[in-house]
Amino acid sequence: MTKLIYVTNVSLDGYIEDERGAFDFGPADDEVFRSCTEILQSAGTFLYGRRLYEAMAVWETDATLAAQSDLMADFATAWQRANRIVYSTTLTAGATANTRIERHFDPTAVRELKAAASSDITVGGANLASQAFKAGLVDECQLFVWPTVVGGGKPGLPIDARVDLELIDERRFGNGVVLLRYRPLGRLA
Repeated sequence: MTKLIYVTNVSLDGYIEDERGAFDFGPADDEVFRSCTEILQSAGTFLYGRRLYEAMAVWETDATLAAQSDLMADFATAWQRANRIVYSTTLTAGATANTRIERHFDPTAVRELKAAASSDITVGGANLASQAFKAGLVDECQLFVWPTVVGGGKPGLPIDARVDLELIDERRFGNGVVLLRYRPLGRLA
């Protein structure tokens, strides 16, 4: 069954970016980077907010990234292969191929997308993921938890809804990062 998976990097205190908007939690070593690439390779569609899309578009628009290593080339290939739906009220067109712009998040349309999809769908960006959680669309949450505390910023998980989760897997990396995989339980409170 196709899953909608929320994938994100978070600090140990639960933020995807600090108060300055930076998300430089530390360099991704090859092991973490390979794991991120495997997640991308399993998905056929990425749902993004505008800011995350603009940050990720370089994997198609800047060929020098893929030229740096085989690992980076694999990541770029996985990113370019997938379809992207970008939710934005300001973008009129995507800067990359296989990209569709939507003005607002429509839970019914995403349910239909999940029903028709032949591979998993990822959702990225805390605000967009929060909407997907509230609509009961998230089937799995994968958090790359970095061993750093930023003290504030943008929370990685919904702050205006309770979501009970069940831990289904964990993986430790040599650089101190931990990948936690959760499945939402029941309805939101």
